Amino acid sequence: MSRTRSRVALAAVVYAVLLAQVLLYPGVDTLVAALGAGTALNASMWFLAVEFGAFVVFAVPWGMASDAAGRRVPFVAAGALLGAVGYVLLALVPTATDSFGVALAVRAFQGAATVGAFSLSMTMLMDLEGSHGRNMGATGIAIGLGTATGAPLGGVLYEFGPLVPLYVASGVLLAIAVCVPFVVDRAPDGGERRSPFDGLRRTPTLALPYAFGFVDRLTAGFFSLVGTLYFRTVFDLSPGATGLTLALFFAPFALLQYPFGVVSDRIGRTVPILVGSACYGAAVIFVGAVSSLRAAQAGMVLVGVLGALMAPATLALVTDLAARTERGVAMAGFNIAGSLGFLAGILVGGFAAEAYGYGTAFLLVGGLELALAAVTLPAFLRLDPGGERVGEA
Repeated sequence: MSRTRSRVALAAVVYAVLLAQVLLYPGVDTLVAALGAGTALNASMWFLAVEFGAFVVFAVPWGMASDAAGRRVPFVAAGALLGAVGYVLLALVPTATDSFGVALAVRAFQGAATVGAFSLSMTMLMDLEGSHGRNMGATGIAIGLGTATGAPLGGVLYEFGPLVPLYVASGVLLAIAVCVPFVVDRAPDGGERRSPFDGLRRTPTLALPYAFGFVDRLTAGFFSLVGTLYFRTVFDLSPGATGLTLALFFAPFALLQYPFGVVSDRIGRTVPILVGSACYGAAVIFVGAVSSLRAAQAGMVLVGVLGALMAPATLALVTDLAARTERGVAMAGFNIAGSLGFLAGILVGGFAAEAYGYGTAFLLVGGLELALAAVTLPAFLRLDPGGERVGEA
């Protein structure tokens, strides 16, 4: 399989995992009610948080096992298959029990499995030869398209019943498990079992993309819960209309990542990451500050464009800095940071919205992006345009 075909195939795997995940978001309040929850905001918050908690805990074991074995494909297939089982078990919870706690336990299992398919398919894109910006741009397109199509499709599926998105998500992951063995495995020969913390000690500059991965995914977690409920309650949108509104962010976020990834190869990572993040934070604040639905939707488009500017550059910076034999754990570390960020976005955003209102919650999250860009500016100025430290080979 050629490098281009492998890039397309692996991007399709990343796309499918994100599609399955985001199908649940537009009507998450109705889903948790069907699973036995008594509240909307708190239950939705914990339902989303549990999955990403599992992502944090299990990303490292998947990455370490893959690096040690010198293989990726069997682990991606196993993660997808177990994730498919997890989604089906979630759909069966209401017939077995009315305990929301059981649903959360199954959700944790599903998240622990799914992160293997997600993180290692991204690592397989890192293993491809060629420019890191292009490879990570393909990853970004896949992530963006998965979320862009998952949000409106999930909204439509909820019209047929609150559990329908779970069955569809299971089918998508099952398709991954069947198809991914046909992708060429380009993982380097197996090596030591190393953790992302070892990589950080050897390459401290990995903390830069990890920090931006954390805050960027924090905003994604914020929009998945608070943004969804914001549009559903403040503007009285249905799940379908909410999904279409979320897609206003995800569509440009998806379509522009590859060209912006190429741009980052040419001009370096610093400008796309720092300038993109600062403007992105301001756009997030704008969405929560306006009173008109049309203005908020226009803000969502702007957030998507700016997110597309910074996301592939951040991912490419991980590849620039990581040793070739440690890419599995390096990407695991990035996904841990991202999952912690998503989890923080759900929890911090949920608590802030409940205690202080939606406007304050949007201000808090957007302000974090602005603060991170300002704080990390000196560190980025010590990097060359390709992302490696000046003077290093």
